Amino acid sequence: MKLATILVDGQPHAAVLDGDALRLVGAAGQDVGALLRAGAGGAALAPSATRRVALGEAQFLPPVLEPRKAVCVGLNYADHTRESQYEQPAHPTLFLRTATSLGAHEALVRRPAGDDSLDFEGEMVVVIGRGGRGIARAAALAHVFGYAVGNDISVREFQFRSPQWTLGKNVDGTGTWGPWLVTADEVPAGGAGLAVQTRLNGQVVQSANTRDMIFDVATIIAAVSEAMTLEPGDILFSGTPAGVGMGRTPKLYMQPGDVVEVEIEGLGLLRNRIGEAD
Repeated sequence: MKLATILVDGQPHAAVLDGDALRLVGAAGQDVGALLRAGAGGAALAPSATRRVALGEAQFLPPVLEPRKAVCVGLNYADHTRESQYEQPAHPTLFLRTATSLGAHEALVRRPAGDDSLDFEGEMVVVIGRGGRGIARAAALAHVFGYAVGNDISVREFQFRSPQWTLGKNVDGTGTWGPWLVTADEVPAGGAGLAVQTRLNGQVVQSANTRDMIFDVATIIAAVSEAMTLEPGDILFSGTPAGVGMGRTPKLYMQPGDVVEVEIEGLGLLRNRIGEAD
């Protein structure tokens, strides 16, 4: 099942992909996150027979509008760690994104005024369906509701102003993901073995496979939940492979008018256009 949140009559509404359209589920004003937090099961997620929105007419929102936690993993592919000139950490490198930093499929991503360091980071997103604290690695995948495509877009000049990456990873609207999430039953265990490709203006800039993640999804969940309680609707950005603009000579940063696409096998294609600050 593929679940999205779209704007309908000025309100967010959860929907299920049904061929070339999205059929609404739940009530007006409810995103996918609200359904997960309410413990919605299969019956609640069954599509309505009365309201259908064509894909070409849908205005996508992030599948979970305001996750209580958006946890990101850095340096999770060895080739990206090398291009970033770090030593490979022995533990997942974790940082947080705020809800205002998240964005949707086809949303315009605006770089900050005067900045020229907006960088792409294609990666897989994990959506938590069942919460918990101190989750054992062996049980961790049972807590996953689904997977999605993400782009952990970074403002490098902000990111490296200090040893903490928070500012550069939380510019409004830069953490795009979607267009939908795919339920775990339709994806290989842990989202492993999926081809990941990022394209900038049609040119491939990142090409990898999720099997190459150093810390797999189960390990990430166990590591995060050792410290904090995971809740339904929380999301995890699982890390990006090599090829980012910062690691190139000369550097390749995104410019206004550029189109960036991230495609993950079995999960879909996420597209965003780059614009100037308001």
